[in-house]
Amino acid sequence: MKLLFKQRFFSWFDSYDIYDEAGNTVYTVKGQLSWGHCLKIYDAYRNEIGTVRERILSFLPRFEIYMGRQYIGCITKEFTFFKPKFTIDFNGWHVKGDFWGWDYKVYDRSGRYVAGVSKQLFRWTDTYVIDVYDPQDALGALMLVLAIDAEKCSNDD
Repeated sequence: MKLLFKQRFFSWFDSYDIYDEAGNTVYTVKGQLSWGHCLKIYDAYRNEIGTVRERILSFLPRFEIYMGRQYIGCITKEFTFFKPKFTIDFNGWHVKGDFWGWDYKVYDRSGRYVAGVSKQLFRWTDTYVIDVYDPQDALGALMLVLAIDAEKCSNDD
C-alpha cells in the first residue's frame, strides 16, 4: 500500500493531507498550538484517530504517540554520527535512514521489512511517499513520518 504524504502550502501550523494511490484522502493531519510539535491525525470521516506530540525536555528528540486519546509509546531519535536511526518502543520497529536523512526503511523485531519512506525533492512543500507492506501498519508508519519530519524541521530552525 502506498501513501502520498503532502504538506499544505498555506497553513499557520503544520497541516498535511495523506492520499492513497487512487488520490483519495485517507488521513488529514493538523498541527496544534503547543510547546513543541503537536499533530492531530484524522481519518477520512474527520474522526480524530491519533496524535504525535513532541516531548520538549529530553536529551534526544522524542515524540509521544497516542491512538485516540490512549498513550501507546514513543519514537526516539538515537545518537548517531552519520545515518539517522529512530527507535519505536510500542511495536518493536526500528528505523534506518540514508546518509542525507531523506529516505528511511522500517523493520520489525525480527528484521522483516515493514515500510519504506522516501522524500520527494524539489517540491514546494514537504512530500513523502510511504510504501507500507501491510495496510494495517499504515497509521503507525504515518506517525513515524510525522515524527521524523517534525524532528528535521526542529533541527533546521
